[in-house]
Parts: sequence; C-alpha cells; structure tokens
Amino acid sequence: MSGFLRRLVGALVGMPDYDAYLAHHRAHHPDRAPMTRQEFFRNRQEARYGKGGGGKCC
Repeated sequence: MSGFLRRLVGALVGMPDYDAYLAHHRAHHPDRAPMTRQEFFRNRQEARYGKGGGGKCC
C-alpha cells in the first residue's frame, strides 16, 4: 500500500500518522526519544477510548 493511501485509510478510521508524529517529534523534541510505533498506537488508542479500551462515551 502506498504511503498516501495508508495515511488516507488511517485518517478515515481515525488512526493517526506515525510518520507525521516522528517528523513533529524530531522538530520540536530532539532531546527526547520518540515512542515506538507500538507505544504510539497504544497512546493514541488510550487517548481516544480511555485506558482499558472502553469507558469514554461521546
């Protein structure tokens, strides 16, 4: 899958773009290590749905 198509599908299903996160992190936080792809995905899921995968409503 091309990079553009992957980002488009990710945006449609609410999955943030890890590559955009890395670019932002390099530009604004060069002194800190970025999250791994797995940590980033887990962090975004928790931010969207709450810890444990549920609990937040609307």
